[in-house]
Amino acid sequence: MKNLRLEVIKYAKMLNSKKLSALRSGNISIRYKDGFLITPSGARYSSLKSKDIVYISIKGDFDKKKGIPSSEWRFHQDIYINKRGAKAIVHAHSNCATAISTHGKGIPAFHYMVAMAGGNNIKCAKYATYGTRELSKNILKALKQRNACLIGNHGQITFSENLSKAFELAEEVENLSNQYIKALKIGKPKILSSKEMNKVLSKAKN
Repeated sequence: MKNLRLEVIKYAKMLNSKKLSALRSGNISIRYKDGFLITPSGARYSSLKSKDIVYISIKGDFDKKKGIPSSEWRFHQDIYINKRGAKAIVHAHSNCATAISTHGKGIPAFHYMVAMAGGNNIKCAKYATYGTRELSKNILKALKQRNACLIGNHGQITFSENLSKAFELAEEVENLSNQYIKALKIGKPKILSSKEMNKVLSKAKN
């Protein structure tokens, strides 16, 4: 378990170093046994220690004496329950993805790399107060047949089979968000057809 705790810390620090989230914002988790390990509430990632990473059972139980988990642990729990392929989760308040999310809009197929999120667009979950079950439900809806989405007036979330891939996807979502914003400044970008995106999705699976 120590190695997994250190891996969570590694990617939590990368939220800061890769400029996906500042200071304490965003959170990282990884599936472990009958539950998951997650970053703690209110701690600067630069000062995290192995003992700070909190274990939560899939039922939502944790030992408060050993630390308080991120206030947003509920949507991590719900993703692990509902997505078998989710072994690791990255949630970030990255600048461009968050900017788009404040309009309650997702990202259409302006670029074929949108398919990396699992579909022909990247959806935006409806806003709800952070840490609530309502937000979890909204996120799960936006993640239907997807492994990434924006979160209204909040940020973005990704999951994958390991933290490396989940983090890389979060970087890609932020990159696409940046490109989409720039494309909109020029005018209305051409959107790739569903037929073309289906071809891309088929190729991406291989």
